[in-house]
Parts: sequence; C-alpha cells; structure tokens
Amino acid sequence: MLEVFRRLGSIQFDPIAVAGRNHDLVLHARVAGYEPAWCDLLYERREIFETTNKALSFVLTSEIPWFRLGWGRKGPLFHANALAENAAVAERALERIRAEGPLSSSDFERESGPTKDWFGMPENAVRAVLEAYTVTGAIGLARRDGNRRYYDLLERLLPAEVLAHEVPEREQLLHKLLSRYRAHGLLGAGGAGGTFARIAEPQRRNELRKELVEQGALVPVEVEGLRGKRLVLAEEVALLEAPPEPMPSVAFIAPFDSLLWDTALLASLFDFDFVWEGFFPPAKRRWGWYVLPILFRDRLVGRIEPQVERDAGRVRVLNLWWEDGFAPRRAEGFVDAMREALRAYVRFADAGSVEWASHLGAEKRLFRSENRDT
Repeated sequence: MLEVFRRLGSIQFDPIAVAGRNHDLVLHARVAGYEPAWCDLLYERREIFETTNKALSFVLTSEIPWFRLGWGRKGPLFHANALAENAAVAERALERIRAEGPLSSSDFERESGPTKDWFGMPENAVRAVLEAYTVTGAIGLARRDGNRRYYDLLERLLPAEVLAHEVPEREQLLHKLLSRYRAHGLLGAGGAGGTFARIAEPQRRNELRKELVEQGALVPVEVEGLRGKRLVLAEEVALLEAPPEPMPSVAFIAPFDSLLWDTALLASLFDFDFVWEGFFPPAKRRWGWYVLPILFRDRLVGRIEPQVERDAGRVRVLNLWWEDGFAPRRAEGFVDAMREALRAYVRFADAGSVEWASHLGAEKRLFRSENRDT
C-alpha cells in the first residue's frame, strides 16, 4: 500500500461509498487481498494524512512539508474571507479544540453567518472556519466517523520532525506539479479535467514545468498516433521503451482514479469514452451513477455498476456494458479473470454473495463462481 502511495504521489478521497470509497477502490485495483481497514489503519498510525492535492487526497505523512502551501477546495480568498467574516466564531472554535481535543462541527451550536458555500448557499459558519483553519495549517483532520470530520491541532497530529521541516514555496509547487505527472503517468502540458488545479497560475505553472524538464525530472515523449508531446517521469521512460507483459487479470477502476483524469487520452489511446455521470440527471446517463471501468490486461473492455448493500451482506450488479468489438467468451483468459475479480470484490466489500439484475442472466451464468454464489 505504501508503495502505491509512493508511486502515485497521492490518492483522491471521496466519501461516496456506493461501490466502495474511491481511495479504497484505487488500492483494491492494485493491492492483492486489499481490505478497507488497512487504509484506515495507516490513517490512524499517521502514516498517511489528508490534504488537498488536485482534490481532497491522502498523501504520505512524510511528504506533508511539501503540501503545507494549501489552497483548499474553494481557493485562498474564500477561506480567508470565512475566517475574517466569522472571526469570533473562529476564535471560539480554535480555543475549544485546543482545550478539549478533537471536535467536529456538530460539537458546536450551529452559528449562522454571512459565509456562502461554493454554490452560493448559506453555510454553517463553524464548518467554514474549521475547513479554513485546515488550509492555513492551524488544525488537521484527526479522524472521520462516516462522513463526519473531527479536527485537532496540527501539532498533536503530526510528528515534530514533519512539522519542523520547512520547504520553500517554489519547491512545494514543483513537488505538487510533479505529483500530478506521477499520479497519471502520461500527461500533456495542459493537463485535463482540472489536473493542475491549485498549482499557481498558468504562466507560473509553465515556468515550473520547464524547470522540471531542464532538471531531467520530466521527459517529453511522443506517442505514436497521438498529437503533441507528453511528459513522463524520467524513471518511467524505460516502461514506455520496453513495457512489461500486461497482467492476465481484471481490475475495476474507481471513477476518480488518476488513470482516468485525461479523458481525451483515454479516447485516443484506449478508444474508451469515459464520463463520470454522478452529477447527471438519471435520464441523461448513458451508463449509470457509480460505474467502474473494467481493465483486462492493457485494455479497457467494459463497465460494471456494482452496489454494496452492507446491511444485506451482498453486492448487487446493476448493469454491465461491453465495449464494441469485445466478446467476453472469445477473449482468452477473460472469463476466469472476471470470476476472480468478482470474488475479490465480494471479499473487499465484506459481502457473502452477488445478486445480479434480472436482465443479466447470461452474465450471471457465465461468471458464476464454482465456490461462491457469484
């Protein structure tokens, strides 16, 4: 797991758990036998920490000095205004945390104020100042209870040597920019889908990128059939020149996995059209709300829409879609790999069985496990 964090630089956190939380799905796709409790344990041990990198993400605690320059999800001006407009609330909240230890916004009486959320709607002033304080580095997340966040003073959460390590702003920006290339693996200069959000202004980003190329940390490459140059980490050029044989296995890819950031690249390189439809009205969805692309060897061959029903102890497969030209029965090794992927997913979900939607009778018969009702 720690090796995955080192290789990707960070893993996006998202609390939606229809099919499993995003960071858990990212790790499940890469770590054999992965269980969500493992990541929770790393978090409790403070080996990983929550911060903003493109989006709310987990990073290695040892790298926190390179992420102290935080803009937060809503930008520096929003958070500065939240503290300025709710100064009395902010002071009381910080004093209570200092005296009582980890607290959530629900531990305070709801205090209204002029603060607006990023949709322009009224927001709980306590929640706004707590988030703003995390951006300034006064406090950090101590733990989560479901989607409820508990905050504590940063000096009580991080090792003294991490807090004492000061990194110049430019080095922090260079590290963040490099982390985005690390996470995706084959990005262009412009990025895609907010890839380079919250790393300075475009002109300065261009200067930082040029510096990374001059240092040899990033290497421009050309990919046959693709327009323009791409940039990869220097240590990963060898993977492009002599790629390893792809694993004969199936993985379900999380919708916010960094592999899926550049949808234009997915379309041109993998001939795979990916859009996360969570914000779409149901009538406008081509696939579904929480759909996971299916990776087999080095191809994206389809999509699966699973739903974990924890109370019932089962996984429901709501739908399956195959890419044009892909026939599961004719793809050598796919059926067995898909069966194993489903077994692994059931274990990951801590479920006892799989229930298939009624229209998926053929898929149910094809992928039924010999020793589990999948």
